[in-house]
Amino acid sequence: MRLTLQRVFNLTAGLWVGSFITVGFIVTPILFSALGDRQVAGMVAGNLFKIEAHLSVGLSIALMVLANYLVHSGLNQFRRTRWILLGMLACAIAATFILIPWMSSLKDQAMLDGMSVMESSWATLFSQLHQASSGLFLIQSFLGIFLVWRITKN
Repeated sequence: MRLTLQRVFNLTAGLWVGSFITVGFIVTPILFSALGDRQVAGMVAGNLFKIEAHLSVGLSIALMVLANYLVHSGLNQFRRTRWILLGMLACAIAATFILIPWMSSLKDQAMLDGMSVMESSWATLFSQLHQASSGLFLIQSFLGIFLVWRITKN
């Protein structure tokens, strides 16, 4: 049973980390290079990041619960894994419940004024929030790579 749960943990973590790295570092750059309109590309990318952030909150919580169970079952190598997952959860919560809604509200306000957010008076704040969001995503990506590296070692 422990081996099966450990395999489920490893598979889930690998697919999850792979999904947000794919969205962040492959799909998003392709969107901006393939679509002629940066505003449309930004809207599509924003929706992808919103979905990914919600998925990250759910999966990091589920994996923390599973890691706790594995630790209590005697697999002590998952003790430090819980800290990595906690860091990833913190990044996901900040993005999901603070940064993404804030940036969405700025975009909505700019659209009500009949312009894109980068043409509005909110452009500087939006850029700062975007940088913070990108930084959190980068931290979460590094933590995710470290997580997968750690759980797949012998």
